[in-house]
Amino acid sequence: MGSITPRPTIYLLEEFPPPAVEYCQTLFNTVLPTDPEVHNWREHATAILVRETIIMAEDVQHAPVLRAIGKQGVGIDIIDEKACAARNIRILNTPGANAQSVAELVLTLTLAVARQLRPIVLKQADGQEVRKEHCSGMLLTGKTIGIVGMGNIGRAVARVFRGAFNASVVAYDPFMPDSAWEDVPHTRVQRLDELLPVVDVLTLHLPLTPDTRGCIAVAQLRLLKKNAILINAARGGIVNEEDLRAVLSEGLLWGVGLDCHDDEPPTLRRYEKLWSTGRVISTPHIGATTTETQIYTATTAIDRVHRFLTEGEINRK
Repeated sequence: MGSITPRPTIYLLEEFPPPAVEYCQTLFNTVLPTDPEVHNWREHATAILVRETIIMAEDVQHAPVLRAIGKQGVGIDIIDEKACAARNIRILNTPGANAQSVAELVLTLTLAVARQLRPIVLKQADGQEVRKEHCSGMLLTGKTIGIVGMGNIGRAVARVFRGAFNASVVAYDPFMPDSAWEDVPHTRVQRLDELLPVVDVLTLHLPLTPDTRGCIAVAQLRLLKKNAILINAARGGIVNEEDLRAVLSEGLLWGVGLDCHDDEPPTLRRYEKLWSTGRVISTPHIGATTTETQIYTATTAIDRVHRFLTEGEINRK
């Protein structure tokens, strides 16, 4: 009789949706975050699953048997990639799994900014009378949306805005092939400064790297139309927040929707000056936090880790 391959073990370093945990337990010996053993993951774990837990180089150095890190979501900037690469530890994230959820939040933020919902709601909550003749909004139908970053999320955003508003799409991504988005009508530009002056909505969908940090600063913001809307549902740090506050104070943008900030979650103490411009709606990085998406991204990460541990090398996404 052949030997039975033992089930792999995975340590869940934080809470995950119950359906995803139940699914994980069908594939793995699962160490839950409530189990005291979870604190020994560096010594014992061959695989871990994280969503927001920071994994530093020191953690990796003290994890001699670690082979795989499952990451719920796309961004892996909370994990020290260099340290993992040196040890040949695979980081298995879930690109594309949250694209529709993020795209729907981009739509939500854009509509809220366009119709100036934040100042209206705040004034009403403060007991002020707000009459419709004192409100103003922007129509989005037929407008031009500029998308920086032509990955899965950018593509989903393009489809949503074309479907909702028959929007014209202008896209920029220096790393994507010329054949990208063949199924999405769009205009492709080769430089960011070609895109900025022509769009009514600018939405960012690129990773935070040394090259992209602060890439939307005062020079870029001043190229936008005076009544343009800026949306950042990618990563804090891509937009220079001090420059943004200055430009908003000068009335040079219609408004801004931020799901990503330098400091998260955003607080009044940190963002009072930005919010006091009356032109910013902030959310605490909720792009992927729909019930359906949380379950799907967690189970996708679990699947990828299981395949890697049981089948060996899998395609990188």
